[in-house]
Amino acid sequence: MNELTVPSSPVSRPDFAVIAEWVKPGAKVLDLGCGDGSLLCFLRDARNIRGYGVEIDDSNVLACFSNGVNVIQSDLESGLQSFESDSFDYVVLSQTLQAVKHTEGIIKEMLRVSKEGIVSFPNFGYWRNRLQVLAGHMPVSETLPYQWFDTPNIHNCTLGDFEEFCRQHGARILERRVMNGGRQITLLPNSLGMLAFYRFEQQK
Repeated sequence: MNELTVPSSPVSRPDFAVIAEWVKPGAKVLDLGCGDGSLLCFLRDARNIRGYGVEIDDSNVLACFSNGVNVIQSDLESGLQSFESDSFDYVVLSQTLQAVKHTEGIIKEMLRVSKEGIVSFPNFGYWRNRLQVLAGHMPVSETLPYQWFDTPNIHNCTLGDFEEFCRQHGARILERRVMNGGRQITLLPNSLGMLAFYRFEQQK
C-alpha cells in the first residue's frame, strides 16, 4: 500500500480518506453522483488522480466547474453509455447507492467501464437504527438524516444485504471497511458500524 498523504480540507468528509487508501496514485477515476466534486478534488490532491464526475444537479455541476473538476451532466439511472468499457481504473459511488432506483444496472455499468468499483453506504443494520425501528419509527441518524416523508433513500441495506447482492450479481468483493465516525469497526460490524465501504470487481 502506498503511503497516503491526506490534505486538510474544510469540505472533505471523513469517508474520503478511506476511499483514497484504495485508489492507486495517478489512476483514472469516475465519481458517480459527484456533487460539487469535493471527493475528486480530495483524490486529485491526495493521489494525483485524473478525475471525472457525473452529476445531474445544475448547481453542483457549476460548482464542479468552479472546482476545476471535469463533469458530465447526466442522470445515473440512464446508464453510462457515454463511457467506453474498461475506460477507468475505478468507478466510485459514494453514499449514493441507497438512493438509486436501478441498483443492478448501476453496479453492472460500474463494472463495465472500470476495473474496480468502490461504493459506500449507510448501514441500515446499525444498532441505533434497529432500536428506532423497534420503537416504531424509521431511523434518523448522522448517516440517515432524513425523515421518512422527505428521504431520497429508497434502497436502504445492511452489510449482509449488499454482500448477498454481490454474490448473486457476479461482483467479487476485494475489500471491506466499516466505520463509525473516524473509527474502523471490526467487532460485530453489521451492528456497530454506521458506514460501509466496499471495493469489488467483476467475478472472473
